[in-house]
Amino acid sequence: MTQSLPKRSEVPQEFTWDATSVYPSDQEWEAAIQQLEAQLAALPRFQGHLADGPATLADWLQQSADLYSLWGKIYVYAGLFYDVETTNPAAVAKSDRAQGLFARAAATTAFAEPEMLAIGFETLNQWTQSEPRLAIYAHYFDELRRRQAHVRSAEVEELLGQVSEPLTAAARIHGVMTDADLSFRPAHASGRETEPLEVAQGTIYALLTSPDRTARQTAWQNYADAFLAHKHSMAACMAAGVKQNVFLARARRYGSALEAALTASHLPVSVFHSTIETFRRHLPIWQRYWRAKRKALGYDKLYGWDVRAPLTTNKPHVPFSQAMEWICEGMRPLSEEYAAVMRQGVLEQRWVDIYPNQGKTAGAFSGGVQGTHPFILMSHTDDLLSLSTLAHELGHSMHSYYTWQTQPPIYAGYSNFVAEVASNFNQALVRAYLFDRYPERDFQLSLIDEAMSNFHRYFFTMPTLARLELEMHQRVERGEALTADSLISLMADLYREGYGGEVEMDDPRMGSTWAQFSHHLYMNFYVFQYTTGIAAAHALAAGVLAGEPGAAGRYLAFLKAGSSLYPLDALKLAGVDMTTPEPMEKGFAVLEGLVDRLERLTA
Repeated sequence: MTQSLPKRSEVPQEFTWDATSVYPSDQEWEAAIQQLEAQLAALPRFQGHLADGPATLADWLQQSADLYSLWGKIYVYAGLFYDVETTNPAAVAKSDRAQGLFARAAATTAFAEPEMLAIGFETLNQWTQSEPRLAIYAHYFDELRRRQAHVRSAEVEELLGQVSEPLTAAARIHGVMTDADLSFRPAHASGRETEPLEVAQGTIYALLTSPDRTARQTAWQNYADAFLAHKHSMAACMAAGVKQNVFLARARRYGSALEAALTASHLPVSVFHSTIETFRRHLPIWQRYWRAKRKALGYDKLYGWDVRAPLTTNKPHVPFSQAMEWICEGMRPLSEEYAAVMRQGVLEQRWVDIYPNQGKTAGAFSGGVQGTHPFILMSHTDDLLSLSTLAHELGHSMHSYYTWQTQPPIYAGYSNFVAEVASNFNQALVRAYLFDRYPERDFQLSLIDEAMSNFHRYFFTMPTLARLELEMHQRVERGEALTADSLISLMADLYREGYGGEVEMDDPRMGSTWAQFSHHLYMNFYVFQYTTGIAAAHALAAGVLAGEPGAAGRYLAFLKAGSSLYPLDALKLAGVDMTTPEPMEKGFAVLEGLVDRLERLTA
């Protein structure tokens, strides 16, 4: 078989992320685990004593922060091995140990929030003024106040901490099946004597954007068929994952799993419903795009394997070095420093694990914790789509970088709701740079392909999956069953509405899409936040690109805020109000502009 993926051991070091920047060796990692064990053993002395006074509470908060900072580095180091070689037993063991340590840490520290609630917020507010070390925790105490009705007794919190690891089992099993155990039949191009094309997580998107229609069709069908072959096992995992969400929502006295998921980010459920309603109202724009694409390709009918078909066969070759250069140039309107940090991180500090290999986790992500680099996993294939993925993940990484440089540990994270803004913002700026700099028709068509691939994922697939996710949870909350066939039927019906007759339906294969998103649908109403993220990102990017006074500074302040502000407030700081449909409307205006551009270029 041609173009077989290399084994991990065959990948040159310079193309891999630098695990030694976290711990120089496994021996240092083991030493960190022993240090964590000692810290865990020391923490119970605080139990029952947080009300002794502000100094004791400050000591606890510092030691708790130290504990989770140390665990974070242990977890990141393990992931740097597991995520690139999911079939390696040693890497699997590392990941399992890190997960187990988190469950122990969660159980050990579970008493804290119930005790702080018992102290009372009037007293806590007084302590923040009398004890300088507590001053930074004012926002955290306010956040605790807002969710106090959902914090249970110390005993219940300890139990919930202990079950946190087994409650990830369904997601982990589904992920292992997707990344390590599925076997895909090879695709083949048109012609009698073409060699087989390997279908794998690291090759599927390149195959789906192939100019050869037969290659796309066979790759699309064979990829979906592998999931369909395991549909019952994956549906059992999915049902278990949804039931876990419902269980945790009820355990914490929320009205629904949706309410539980959004309350964690202090979002009203109206934001979710408004996003879905605006999406459904603008489906005609998507249907206009499918028509325009079918005509541009010269097809009588458009099928699922044509959705990512290239508009031109003269696609630009974009090696990794060129992708980095264009991304850095594209981000200059935001800040010279921003571009310089990216360049150093990627080219000198090895933030990115660049190319596909056997057993590597599907897709792409940015991860890390305060005290490590913001690492990026991807599978670069030397095209504009890979450039787009790199820009996206660098948006996440730079968000983390600025937050970690600015905030104390208590605010060193940020919610999913704001995370997808930073990633899509990068793509918007880089795309605008390339549209302006390269006016040649084929390059413009390739850029439209890249843009529409991104919009299709975040502004079509993700809100469609969000509708599925809502229905799945509501069915479980009503006591109804989730089966493979019911999920496939529901997914197919949602696609049928979205395509509006412009794309030919293949119900089983299109309906298996839920199974293909094992790293998203277990994150409890995460997927709709891709949709709000891309909408907010383009609204904010427009101000920076137009040179609007203060726009770049406000955006950088947003990146530095971490979780020191509530997500909606952080976005208002940047310049966008996500409690209104306006950002979604602006997002669809950008989408419509891309369709206009396509129609002009192919008229």
